[in-house]
Amino acid sequence: MPTPPSLKAYCLCLIVGSPLGALAQEIIDTETHRLEEVAEGIYFAVGNGALYTMSNALIIERDEDVVVVDTHITPAAGRALLDSIRVVTSKPVTTLINSHFHYDHANGVPAFGPDIEIIGHEVTYQKLTGDPANEHTYISSLTRFDNTVNRLEVELDAASSNAERRELQQQLEFWRAHVAAQDEIVFTPPTITLRESMTLYRGGREIQLHFFGRAHTGGDLAIFLPEEKIVFTGDMMLGGVSYMGDGYVSEWADTLQALKQLNFDLVLPGHGPGFRDRSRIDNVQAYYTDLTEEVSRLKALGFSADETASRADLRQHADTLGISQLGANLEAVQRMYNLMDGRIE
Repeated sequence: MPTPPSLKAYCLCLIVGSPLGALAQEIIDTETHRLEEVAEGIYFAVGNGALYTMSNALIIERDEDVVVVDTHITPAAGRALLDSIRVVTSKPVTTLINSHFHYDHANGVPAFGPDIEIIGHEVTYQKLTGDPANEHTYISSLTRFDNTVNRLEVELDAASSNAERRELQQQLEFWRAHVAAQDEIVFTPPTITLRESMTLYRGGREIQLHFFGRAHTGGDLAIFLPEEKIVFTGDMMLGGVSYMGDGYVSEWADTLQALKQLNFDLVLPGHGPGFRDRSRIDNVQAYYTDLTEEVSRLKALGFSADETASRADLRQHADTLGISQLGANLEAVQRMYNLMDGRIE
């Protein structure tokens, strides 16, 4: 089944990129995923639209087992990922790594069984043992998915042709299945945590986990394979501007500067295609720096968060990031105000 057109609206990111296929040694298509073999035994897993996965994952094969970074948005999506892993290897998955706590990256964990080892940052543990069901990013996603189903039902009733009805019915079944899959979610925290760094040496692989500072969340990890010169960045670094609703925009550029100290040739992000052009990091650093300065300037002039979101001018990033309209994301600006005023930490 092709990816429904409405799927793209729910990615927590702005993607600027080129197809990953050119970066892959081999491409393996499964029923639910496209597995890009970016180095021997290392696969970048991207959903093909058969069901809603939302985020990317990384599969790292070792001599006797498999490590998986991020598990998609639901246990159903996690099971599909596990089934796709079985297409390329029969080795057991023994270890999961959470790049951060967000629902679209961590809610597939239960599909891998109760005895799985899960590694994550301390903040990820805190979030997933706190009140994850009431985190605003998660709640807002449920609302969006319900609204999508309701909208499609209305459009289906009003459809004027059989072809339109078939297309809408297909999309409606897709989103109804995803909404139903939410019922299986059991928020599952890491079993092992780190604060700054950790290195896994086993089975012919060196896997480094680094926390460089707050960015997309308070606990983003970069998963670095030094021999292969590959880094999986989750949502800390995408091909463009990331979702900022849980972010620390004023700190983000410094965090990415620390990331650039790693010796990598390929970035695999949590959404969208991989890329080799390190100047993209410079571009988003500049955006976060300018956004911080612009929001601070307008706030000092007495504008509300709503007013600042409509007035902020970041159009100098049109050529690099496609920012062509006046304004900034309201949710991001509201969070920046709350951080500046000390209402949240």
